[in-house]
This record gives sequence, C-alpha cells and structure tokens, in this order.
Amino acid sequence: MANEARIDKWLWAARIFKTRSIAADACKNGRVTINGVNVKPSHTVKEGETVSVRKPPVTYSFKILKTIEQRVGAKLLPEIYENVTAPDQYELLEMNRISGFVNRARGTGRPTKKDRRSLDAFVGPTMEGFGYADDDWEDEDEED
Repeated sequence: MANEARIDKWLWAARIFKTRSIAADACKNGRVTINGVNVKPSHTVKEGETVSVRKPPVTYSFKILKTIEQRVGAKLLPEIYENVTAPDQYELLEMNRISGFVNRARGTGRPTKKDRRSLDAFVGPTMEGFGYADDDWEDEDEED
C-alpha cells in the first residue's frame, strides 16, 4: 500500500482539487482518466502513471512521481507530480480568458459594471433612432 494511493485522495493531497469530495465527484462524472480510461474514486494509482483531469475548458495532465494520501504544502508539489499538460491546452485557457464576457456561462449572475460598459460600447453606435434626437430638445425650449 505504500506505493499506491486512492485516486480521489491523491488528487486532493496533491492540491489539484480543493476538497476530497470534489475530487470524488470529478471521478464519478468521468472527468478523471488514467492512461485514457475513466476511473472510479476508489481506483488505486501507482508512481509513473499519467492522470488527466478535465476542468473545462482545459484538460490537465500530471505524471505521478510519488503516491500520497496526506495533503502536503504547496512547496512540496514538484516532488509529488510533474505537470505534462500540452501547451495547446494553455493556449485554449488564454483564449477563453481573453474572450471575457462573450462566452458567459448561463446562470453566472448579472454582468459586472465593466461587462455592461463593454456591451454598451459594442452595441451603442448601432442603437440610433431611440429616444429624442438633439433637434427635438431644442424645439421644446423655443416653444416656452
């Protein structure tokens, strides 16, 4: 048992997921694969295996260097796993970050003030013809 660990405990201990229950849910929902095969939370992992974790929009890949079941400090992570994620995945993450509010997920709440201003700047010039024109305001002042 010293050379293997449960995948849900390892994912939590290696700080890939914040809680063990979130790690277990990811396994149950098919977001965690080992060598291309979906695994259950109770699956045991060994050193040298490659774990892929899908956190949309990116799929991260980690090579296990050490199997642990107790959470360790962030400074010790280079001893636990090696990040072997493909560079194109990081490009995908950067493109998603740049796109901003365009791909706003449903149910994420109201747009921020910055998002609203960006929308207004984008939509504003094409929204002519609504409300009063400048000439209408001047005509009302002259009638008084």
